[in-house]
Amino acid sequence: MEFDEWEPVYEAVLADFGYDRTGDERARDVLAELLPPGFEAALPTFGSDSETVAVAGAGPSLEDDLALVEGADAVFAASTAADRLFDRGIAVDCVVTDLDKHPETIEAVTHGGTSAAVHAHGDNIDLIREHVPECDADRLIPTTQAAPVGPVRNFGGFTDGDRAAFLADHLGADALVFPGWDFDDSSVDSEKARKLRWAERLLYWLERRRGDRFALLDGRRSGIDPTGLPME
Repeated sequence: MEFDEWEPVYEAVLADFGYDRTGDERARDVLAELLPPGFEAALPTFGSDSETVAVAGAGPSLEDDLALVEGADAVFAASTAADRLFDRGIAVDCVVTDLDKHPETIEAVTHGGTSAAVHAHGDNIDLIREHVPECDADRLIPTTQAAPVGPVRNFGGFTDGDRAAFLADHLGADALVFPGWDFDDSSVDSEKARKLRWAERLLYWLERRRGDRFALLDGRRSGIDPTGLPME
């Protein structure tokens, strides 16, 4: 994902939520400053061209979808989906997080050898300052939704879940499956519901970029608003 392709989508997200771009850029720069000199992220690698990656969401259905997780070649977990999988003894290859719910978990898993894609945005600067220095830098993948700078990368995506999917795509995953995704979760607040709508739209864009069809979008595509997405 080149930033010039992502930027119009990013601007649409900012406009929809009223977010301040300068806040994202400030958080990105703080994250970059906390990384060791000469830092370069060690990205997960796949063993073959036929890898299936389970992009695990933290929705209520995760425990019902464990067969999808166990049948995958690699697991990229969004936020606290990782904690729930770890609790069941299921290995996770990469946790994608903005540190808002489980920063101590991220510190621990990086020291245990699991990669963590830690995302900087305007609302989590304090968390970045507190917890990134406590992580094993060799397992960090620093990310931003603004323009990438130095070692801080932008693979595309907005929420932890769809960022995990864009990261897996960037790394060459042959197939993506989506356990624990609940776009219509009635237990979430209105802002989270709006974020889920964006996650759905972004996955719709991603499947089109891949020439793919994600099963979790079956029966939903006709209701997805493509406004703001470069669909051609």
